[in-house]
Amino acid sequence: MKLWSGRFDKQPSELVDELNASISFDQRMFREDIMGSIAHAGMLGAQGIIAIEEAALIIETLEEICADMDAGKVPFLTEHEDIHMCVETELTRRIGDTGKRLHTARSRNDQVALDLRLYLKGEGAAIRALCLGLLDTLTNIAGEHLDTILPAYTHLQRGQPTTFAHHIMAYANMIRRDVTRLEDCLERMDEMPLGSGACTSTTYPIDRGRVAKELGFSRLTENSLDGVSDRDFAIELTSALSILMMHLSRLSEEIIFWCSWEFRFVELDDSYATGSSIMPQKKNPDIAELVRGKTGRVYGDLITLLTVMKALPLAYNKDMQEDKEPVFDAVDTVLAILPVFTEMLATMKVLPEHMYRAAGEGFINATDCADYLVKQGLPFRDAYTVVGKLVNFCIQEGKTLETLTLDQYQTHCSLFAADIFDAISLATCVNQRNVPGGPAKESVERQIASITTFVTERRQQP
Repeated sequence: MKLWSGRFDKQPSELVDELNASISFDQRMFREDIMGSIAHAGMLGAQGIIAIEEAALIIETLEEICADMDAGKVPFLTEHEDIHMCVETELTRRIGDTGKRLHTARSRNDQVALDLRLYLKGEGAAIRALCLGLLDTLTNIAGEHLDTILPAYTHLQRGQPTTFAHHIMAYANMIRRDVTRLEDCLERMDEMPLGSGACTSTTYPIDRGRVAKELGFSRLTENSLDGVSDRDFAIELTSALSILMMHLSRLSEEIIFWCSWEFRFVELDDSYATGSSIMPQKKNPDIAELVRGKTGRVYGDLITLLTVMKALPLAYNKDMQEDKEPVFDAVDTVLAILPVFTEMLATMKVLPEHMYRAAGEGFINATDCADYLVKQGLPFRDAYTVVGKLVNFCIQEGKTLETLTLDQYQTHCSLFAADIFDAISLATCVNQRNVPGGPAKESVERQIASITTFVTERRQQP
């Protein structure tokens, strides 16, 4: 018999039960559901809505049910429909009519809104902590490679010289933004919807503030219609996770390039690579490829949520049952990826000699050569033309800017002098860019210090 069956003469068909049930995926929220029910029961007793003794019995039994569910002793059956009915049915089975009093002054609509917020608050905090761990790894790598020179690319063409530390710190800044984005999302999620009822609150003299405080919420939702129908927090979290995955995918793409024999900038540890079933020489960056692939999966979760919610009138609609699987999938995917991705980076071997060899080709010091002429008084556009012709000459003669003679330089422009060779050395090109955000060693050290301070401050927060 369904808990809501009073209005109906017939029981739903088995097909309807199967389609209607969410217990297969919302059972993971049993702890949050019981936490909310314990807080609600305590409030009902304190407010005199039910007897103190009844509230105490309900709370004691709910704690026993939670322990039994943790131990796998309570089955999650389709006939229970969802985790809320599962818990309430088990409570009533154990203590009879007293258990039926728990649902006074609440609806499954505000109950599920509460459970989902509680669950996602915890998972969002766990993802944030893993991101801080990834930042540790990125800054450690950067600190070890402040002098490791490689090309910076635009359009996947070698552009200018930089350091591996500078390159890695670009990703550290992305992940820092991901952390703050998660924090913003969690702050907006920190509203307690219980007490909204089905849609227009309740006539009982409830104390929503007490429940919010007990459950660790900083404030209440301000409108009962919005309280039960809002899923912005789930959409926003999935959006933040999509952006995080985009950043991980970009770095994964570079790792895939770097592992190839065409680059050979890094080599993955054997524990974080796989082989081929037919080609014995292969060492494949499958973890990076999976991250790249699973990014599309998380994007799909976001689009699913947006599509479910795009035209729903107020307040709760059954469509909103479709909110959980996509947000759960996004959370599960990110929680599975971050630890493996972080360890893959931490154990990765960097090959500085290959990076430097690539930096020595492709005329990536051409801008510095033009800047040299500008410092001698030549307008930049004229200097740009001179160096462009120099590069063309080098290509035709099979030379580089470093291997030209001073006479060949001066044939193209009389402003060149012997110090041009120091000016276009890769180390000079890097370390003269000592502006905030630049690749010079001192600048990157400041960037590392900034991220390190950020991580330390976040870990010190309560």
